Amino acid sequence: MSKIMKIKNVSDYTRYLGHTDSHPLVSVIDYTEVSPVRHSLNNYSIYGIFFHEEADIDLAYGCGKYDYKKGTVICVAPGQIGGKEDNGEEVMLTGWALLFHPDLLHGTYLQKEIKNYSFFDYRVNEALHMTDEEHDMLVSLMRQIRDELKNRHDELQDAIIVGYIGLVLNFCQRFYNRQFLTRKLENSDILMKFDSLLQDYYGTNRQLIDGLPTVQYCADQFCMSANYFGDLIKKTTGDTAGNYIRQYVIQRAQNALAAGASIAQVAGELGFEYPQHLSRMFKKQTGITPTEYCERFRHG
Repeated sequence: MSKIMKIKNVSDYTRYLGHTDSHPLVSVIDYTEVSPVRHSLNNYSIYGIFFHEEADIDLAYGCGKYDYKKGTVICVAPGQIGGKEDNGEEVMLTGWALLFHPDLLHGTYLQKEIKNYSFFDYRVNEALHMTDEEHDMLVSLMRQIRDELKNRHDELQDAIIVGYIGLVLNFCQRFYNRQFLTRKLENSDILMKFDSLLQDYYGTNRQLIDGLPTVQYCADQFCMSANYFGDLIKKTTGDTAGNYIRQYVIQRAQNALAAGASIAQVAGELGFEYPQHLSRMFKKQTGITPTEYCERFRHG
């Protein structure tokens, strides 16, 4: 049975490291000041952004293992588990962690916005690999937040800190976007694999048991989270993964209708529960109904 440490508050983690906080809801940790540290496998109820400057650690995160190298950022959100079980080993770490409790965001613009930063849901093999410039930018922001936390608390401090956290998140998003673009050639390969996966789905008649293919199913086949897979397809094609699947399905529908199959027959063969579900998707994708398509085809 794994020993998992519950991180309900910022202080649950910082106390374990021997770090003293000056704010109950947010903490910036410079690992050089608390090393050596013992490992911990953590169940988070807070947000955390971690990056180490010199590290070679085999960390668990989500449902996988990750080889945590220099220049890697890992982002965790409430409800996630990450870290490495305490085995008594002490390690020297350099790098930073920014921890903040969801309560800090109450009533601020970030309370809703934070859901849009999909990298909080990425699995570990999708961690962000920073360039040296990106790393320096994040360190600079960590220092600024830490300096602000040293100031006497006043009515503006929380707003200023939330502003800094927003900056950190936006820079992380920019760095992820850069990572997607620099891997674009690699990503074009995934489209071929995506098409093969969809062909295989129908080739093995999986749709007759599970219905239409879903983004989650496809992401699982690539060992990616649905968010990361969706972002990857969007960056590569300009379209959503869900829409890519729908276009594929409707293309198959068009081929079958053109070959003389009935609408009900095509709907059943493609994995739709009811023919009207096919008609609705067909109209949305092509601008005409399957009936109109068949008529055009007959008279074309």
